[in-house]
Amino acid sequence: MSSTIRDLRRILVTCRTIAVVGLSPQWHRPSFFAAKYMQQHGYRIVPVNPSAPEILGQRSYPSVTAAAQALAREGARIDMVDCFRKSADIPPLADEAIAIGAKCLWLQIGVIDEASATKARAAGLDVVMDRCVKIEHARLFGGLNWAGVDTKVISARRPQQLFY
Repeated sequence: MSSTIRDLRRILVTCRTIAVVGLSPQWHRPSFFAAKYMQQHGYRIVPVNPSAPEILGQRSYPSVTAAAQALAREGARIDMVDCFRKSADIPPLADEAIAIGAKCLWLQIGVIDEASATKARAAGLDVVMDRCVKIEHARLFGGLNWAGVDTKVISARRPQQLFY
């Protein structure tokens, strides 16, 4: 599993375009909060939700494949497929991530599918399971205070990188 600090940092530095599967248009949902955080930290968010035309100011797509095709027309690609879906929904999403040539399949907290992870790894993707992309970014790049978490560090500047 790609969950060492070095692996997570590499993934978050190299995967700048994130397809968020199951991104809710409702501001109080965890998927919305995580995607908004990542968007405000320089990531391109590509919503994948067939029931919403637009989320966070971005066009929403019915599937990962449709999103990848639309981005390809503008010369871009999806680096990470971030899944806010239950574990039973992951196998076809893993297949789509492999098919579009994503670099990473990220399964949110509570989402675990070993068979899909093995398949994605065999296809060359990094796989992160049972972790939140927002929490990991905040932990590794100094953004915990963005949500009001008291980090016990007094500084006028945010660290660009933790020192461990």
